[in-house]
Amino acid sequence: MWLNTSCDLTFDIIRPTPFVLMLRPRSGAQQWIAREEYRLKPSIPVFEFTDDYGNLCQRLLAPPGAFAVYTAAEIMTADHVDQSPGAIFVEIQNLPDAVLSYLLPSRYCESDLFGQMASEITAGQLPGYDQVSAIVTWLRAEIHYEPVSSAGPVSAVEINSRQSGVCRDLSHLGIALCRSLSIPARMVVGYLYRLKPMDLHAWFEAFVGGRWYAFDATQAELKGGYVAIGYGRDAADVAVYNQFGPTVYPTSKTVCVTKIEKVAV
Repeated sequence: MWLNTSCDLTFDIIRPTPFVLMLRPRSGAQQWIAREEYRLKPSIPVFEFTDDYGNLCQRLLAPPGAFAVYTAAEIMTADHVDQSPGAIFVEIQNLPDAVLSYLLPSRYCESDLFGQMASEITAGQLPGYDQVSAIVTWLRAEIHYEPVSSAGPVSAVEINSRQSGVCRDLSHLGIALCRSLSIPARMVVGYLYRLKPMDLHAWFEAFVGGRWYAFDATQAELKGGYVAIGYGRDAADVAVYNQFGPTVYPTSKTVCVTKIEKVAV
């Protein structure tokens, strides 16, 4: 399917503030970026780089006053999300080098603390994809999804104790449970068509059967319409913006995802 995505952020800057933004989706196996628009108001110099996870990031120094960032893209994305029940667990010695970092505990995913719990949740499941599916089923049943209920990232341990959270929080717990079983898992941030309420979204991927598969505990079932912006170990790696200096929150944020019809020529 073809989607138009957009994100419009406005800030009130007190003094010159360095930003690192991560708002440009990249083409990949499940999506193709056909057109992009990126506007800053006021227009200022921007320097782009690719981070350690392959994400497209932009560095800039925001001037005092009203500062706006608008990004939009026309994207062809998969009509469905690949699923593969029974996909096997990949032994550590056979994992690609680039995947190894997603086995380790990280700031918001304390996987070293969830071994017993993960074993109980996945008891009787075939190692690999089916274990991750069991984790997602448990998350949907036991952790209450509450959109816009969390002011900032919290860890898997806290979410397990609280028993509720936003998409980012459920992903943290799912990632921690996967890693505790030696299944590589990473966070993804981006857009989801027909998400309610509409906002930026987070889900996670697990590496089984020799590739990454997407999982989303906030949705009753996996459907097409996912657009990835960034990948990382947890929320600390995939913030769509980081500012350095006085804490600055957007004075307004508008996220939009619409389906478009492409006519064959």
